[in-house]
Amino acid sequence: MALTCPVDLDVASLRSEVQTMYSRVAAAPGGDFHFHRGPDYAAARLGYDAAELSALPLEVTSSFAGVGNPHAIDRIPEGHVVLDVGCGAGTDLLLAAQRVGPRGRAIGVDMTEAMRQRATAGAAACGLGQVEVRDGDATRLGVADHSVDVVISNGVLNLVPDKHRAIAEIARALKPGGRVQIADIIIGEILPDSALRDIDLWTG
Repeated sequence: MALTCPVDLDVASLRSEVQTMYSRVAAAPGGDFHFHRGPDYAAARLGYDAAELSALPLEVTSSFAGVGNPHAIDRIPEGHVVLDVGCGAGTDLLLAAQRVGPRGRAIGVDMTEAMRQRATAGAAACGLGQVEVRDGDATRLGVADHSVDVVISNGVLNLVPDKHRAIAEIARALKPGGRVQIADIIIGEILPDSALRDIDLWTG
């Protein structure tokens, strides 16, 4: 797996394309996209608890576009501080907030404003005052060093060109003994440079 992108990849254009794509998902989650979305998909294909999802606002779960279930790795303990890297509309973030309870904290970081707005509104609708949603991305998490018990992420790191930097940020944020619960896509073969330079494939 390549951990760095080609030196001549237009990272600014890639970032813009990703933001545009997920702004569209936030605005019209039922639109025409090449990837699965929504609570029915999350429950049927990824093993989420349908009852837990139904308790969240549809404005949150309808824009869910994860690729796996980071909560299936281990249950997040009450009172912990959780950081959701690329929280999107907030499905995983709000589930984490419910698990940590009012004594814990759930921090979501996302670079797409429309998604952050959905996550913030969803937290308010659920009365989850322990949720905070911040502008940022996987390479600039905006949290203090060694301040997080658990980092979760779902289908985000595959979209990050500089994976070394993203992994270093996660390590910086974690407390000693903290853990990472990530669901993502990996490719089991070496891709040609032409594919690595194709922004449509990165955002796909």
